Amino acid sequence: MSNSDSDRVVGSLWSRQRPERSLLARCLAGGHRTLAWGFAGDCALCDAPGGDSPVCAACERSLPALPPACPRCAVPSPAGALCGACIAHAPAFDRTVAAWSYAFPLDRLVLALKFHARFSLAPFFAKKLLAILCAQSVPAEFDAIVPMPLHRARLAHRGFNQALEIARPLARALNCPLLARGVARARATSPQTDLDPQERRRNVRGSFRCDIDLESRRVAVIDDVMTTGATLEEFAKLLKRAGAIEVVNLIVARTIPR
Repeated sequence: MSNSDSDRVVGSLWSRQRPERSLLARCLAGGHRTLAWGFAGDCALCDAPGGDSPVCAACERSLPALPPACPRCAVPSPAGALCGACIAHAPAFDRTVAAWSYAFPLDRLVLALKFHARFSLAPFFAKKLLAILCAQSVPAEFDAIVPMPLHRARLAHRGFNQALEIARPLARALNCPLLARGVARARATSPQTDLDPQERRRNVRGSFRCDIDLESRRVAVIDDVMTTGATLEEFAKLLKRAGAIEVVNLIVARTIPR
């Protein structure tokens, strides 16, 4: 699909969106979070006028592109071929679509949404994921969109789930059911940041619960960052046990392994 064709498709899908009134109501009720949101105006990176976007055109061009990557796990791979790790041990998920590499200055935007409630970045991320789906001609006829859940303790502390905020506008654009309930973190886990890959797998083992029937459904999982893929792997196993026939990860940023 050419860039112009992709732009037309994205524009058509994106125009389906309606204002998220419940999100606005929560922000207005949240006091300090309303101030932290800051509607699109100044660029979240350089403070230049951003117009309709929370990131100005110049800063958007500077965001780190993901090199040709394995279609299954999104690690860099020559010519975008299936990587050796996925050939040897296929993960439970079937495909990963990532918008950018997790590097400067994209990391600042991810953290701005996650820890500083810059909510205007959520639809910005969602629109980019939609553009990637169109450009790569990835079938986007999902039966359900599921945001990566947070444990209730972490959700209470943060006040929102960044994956859910990204999933909302994407689900509207794709006219796809958003399953924000019925899938949950069954137990709290330690932060994955300082753990090695083996520790990450142990940390998330059995940490999710699914109370809904996903029989014969194609499910898209939304998350902000994919590092080793341990959390997404455990989550995909759960969704497959619940009946999903395909699990596709839609990720804002992919950490490039060293």
